[in-house]
Amino acid sequence: MSAIPATAPPRSTPPRPASSGPTLRASARVLLRQHRAALQIAGALALVGIVVLVGFALRAAQVANTFAADPCSPAGAGLECSQTVRNYLDSMSQFSTVIGYGGLALIVLPGLVAAFVAGPMIAREFESGTYKVSWTQSVSPTHWLVAKLAVPAVLLLSGVSVLTAVYAWSRSRTSPEYPADWYARPVFGALGTMPVAYALLGLALGVLTGLLINRTVPAMAVAVLATGAVAAVLTTVRSALWPVRTAINTASAGNGVDGDSWVLGTGRITADGSRLPMETCWERSHADEARCLADHHVTGFWIDHHPASHFWPLQLVETGIVLVLTAAAIALAFRVLRRRHA
Repeated sequence: MSAIPATAPPRSTPPRPASSGPTLRASARVLLRQHRAALQIAGALALVGIVVLVGFALRAAQVANTFAADPCSPAGAGLECSQTVRNYLDSMSQFSTVIGYGGLALIVLPGLVAAFVAGPMIAREFESGTYKVSWTQSVSPTHWLVAKLAVPAVLLLSGVSVLTAVYAWSRSRTSPEYPADWYARPVFGALGTMPVAYALLGLALGVLTGLLINRTVPAMAVAVLATGAVAAVLTTVRSALWPVRTAINTASAGNGVDGDSWVLGTGRITADGSRLPMETCWERSHADEARCLADHHVTGFWIDHHPASHFWPLQLVETGIVLVLTAAAIALAFRVLRRRHA
């Protein structure tokens, strides 16, 4: 009786760990398909904004060049020039209004990003339970959240950068009669690095809020309020983010300060360096005012201001603060995800 040779059991091949690359790419494609309509609307609105800004800027430049070749001028124009000057000033005023609304749109954008991310992108999935479908199809919660952050971040970095560049180019075409001052809130918040930083902050706060509040409408409201609160606080303290320069002179309150400086305060200064309100000794006759100023030992004026050279320091400091808050919100979002869905 021959022995039957024992057959060795087949070796079980250990499963290969799923690579993160394809999983993230697949999640990104799913995310783009899910919100294709919203992305198309956002892209169309951005394109309309660019066309409007560029169109008004080119028209304003043409009007300015035509007016520069005309012998009429805003100062000391006679009756024969009144209509020409009025048409020029009306065009420049209209363009300045468009620039103001454009800056306001870029300032409001982070709140809209926060609302969309918190509600339709995050909270709605928890509210409807659709997140379970993604997590049972070889997509871990961490990869799911990375995709939710990475795809909008790439779109915001590219899209907002283009909008900011177009806005800065258009603003440079404003006229001296209706300038878009660099320190004005709608202008400062739409220039430099801040629009991108605030957009990323809106994304981070939207994700965090959506994970904490798994209901669409409340999450949207809280995300908008949180983003707006951060922007309001930083706008309030903006002038203190970089050391202020102080000009002291004896001629007038505006002497010694460039016309494009951000003036924060002015008043009278005494011989010992004490500061007095600008209203000191006002509403008096010339002789009484001189006597009053002598009694207070007033020697001139003080002006606290940020010159135009402080634009980038102020921008970069605020941008750094916003990015730190963004990183903190993202880290907290991953922690919330791990604690609730580990």
